[in-house]
Amino acid sequence: MTAIAEPREPLVKLTHVIYALHAFSLVTGIIGAATIVGAFLTGWPSIIAVILNYAKRSEVRGTWLETHFRWQIRTFWFGLLWVTLCALFIIATLGIGLLIAWLPLSLVGLWFIYRIARGWLRLLERQPMHV
Repeated sequence: MTAIAEPREPLVKLTHVIYALHAFSLVTGIIGAATIVGAFLTGWPSIIAVILNYAKRSEVRGTWLETHFRWQIRTFWFGLLWVTLCALFIIATLGIGLLIAWLPLSLVGLWFIYRIARGWLRLLERQPMHV
């Protein structure tokens, strides 16, 4: 088994900030006019969070925080993929698919909430993500 290095404390704090930015986007989608999915994928907090993930990724390499960064990045991009597929379905069905697309879009919103909550709880426990 490969030994995993302990990350520097400022990087742990940064990872908390990144989860907080994503969570802020989710809350904005829940209480605001936007949807959870829309707020997560287009809101400035989540955009900043993903940029921070990419900018600091090399600094967490080899630590258990690397798994959190991968978790956060994948959450954003896989969510965007699912939303794009739903949009293509709506376009392909000339808008009729909108009657059906609300279900997978709602599931993506719940998936975002799950991913951010689960990741942040694991971070609080100082545990890696199993991705």
